[in-house]
Amino acid sequence: MAKFLHIADIHLGIRRYRSEDRARDFFYAWRDCIERYALAEQVSFVLIAGDFFDARKVEPQAMNQAMYCLSKLREAKIPVVAIEGNHDCHESESKFSWLRSLSRWGYIKLLEPLQDQNGVRLAPWDDEERTGSFIDIDGVRIFGSIWYGSNITQSLPLLIDQLREHHSPQLFNVMMLHTDVEGQLNRPIPALPVAEINKLRSYVDYLALGHTHKNFEIDGWVYNPGSLEACSVDEYANIRGAYLVEVADGKHTAQLVRDYHQRPVLRLGFDVSGYATPEELHENLFAQLRRETTPHNPDEDGAEAPVIEFTLRGHLGFKSSLLEINRLREEIKSEFNPLLVMMRNQTVPIEYAVAAGLSEHVPRAERERRVIEDLIARDSRFRDQASAMAALVIEAKRLALADEPPSRIVEVIEQRVAETQSSKAASAQ
Repeated sequence: MAKFLHIADIHLGIRRYRSEDRARDFFYAWRDCIERYALAEQVSFVLIAGDFFDARKVEPQAMNQAMYCLSKLREAKIPVVAIEGNHDCHESESKFSWLRSLSRWGYIKLLEPLQDQNGVRLAPWDDEERTGSFIDIDGVRIFGSIWYGSNITQSLPLLIDQLREHHSPQLFNVMMLHTDVEGQLNRPIPALPVAEINKLRSYVDYLALGHTHKNFEIDGWVYNPGSLEACSVDEYANIRGAYLVEVADGKHTAQLVRDYHQRPVLRLGFDVSGYATPEELHENLFAQLRRETTPHNPDEDGAEAPVIEFTLRGHLGFKSSLLEINRLREEIKSEFNPLLVMMRNQTVPIEYAVAAGLSEHVPRAERERRVIEDLIARDSRFRDQASAMAALVIEAKRLALADEPPSRIVEVIEQRVAETQSSKAASAQ
């Protein structure tokens, strides 16, 4: 019986939110996952299905983090079999990559299809040359691939031809692929159709995917664990983890394991509508925060300090310049002691409240006039002339867009202002 760990998208060296603590979270996830599910479980091998590093140019700290676990795995005689992802693949004009160096040094086995005059070729692993496209370990034949990007649909038939030749009916066949899959994304980008994936099924018993940062399975043979850690706050709600897989008598069981270091994230929101002053908003915002969360106490909680994402929505009842986002951030951090506070300001300023309240069928020119008139009317000196002055502002804009000379625009403004003042004086008599 063979047992292996399937992980992907570790992203060592990632930088998020200018936080060193957040960068270390990705190392802690990698370390904990390896210690709990590779070393403690004494697996036959570890699969890394792309994006081991977050970038081609690996910083010293990220390399140290990689070597911490790779050294332990080598000491335990647990092979690490990897492929390149889009983040850590070699440049097209260069043969160099850090993954290739790690493979040369004996810390991983980097599997890649070979290119020659006849096209794509899969070759068995050569332990002396430290290169190859597939390798046999404990009754499992593991095939590698490269990052194909949007060309994956065109490249797959060439791989299938080689898989047809080199898969082994006597062994359990695994293939690693770093790609998006149709139906698993929230954004409209090219992805590999499931119908194309199914063409591999005659030659592959377990398709080990990477790239998409959330967990999914397809038909009991296609597995994507997701990233070990959330690469952004938006990804936090996604289920992610690693697969601990057991193979016996040509069949497998795959268990998604998640009990390792993952930073908690709190996503909170507040509607600013209906509060006429910053003080009133502040009081009600913190009252809601105290109902929804409690301050983090590292001495008592035992858990990691969370990342708080706080989103402000709705229509402001006062000038947007009085909404002190930085002050709110610092006060939340001081009272609740999170690792980070990220403020998202999605409020509609009072300056635009008039336009926001208008029907979508109101013409743009009328929206513009109403907004300008409302802004002028907020100044008591010009409130009575708001309509006339709004018309003047719009006329000045029209003249400027028509490339009228500045002197002509000034002349029109002076004339209209004089007319307005004369009208005001006449009304006062």
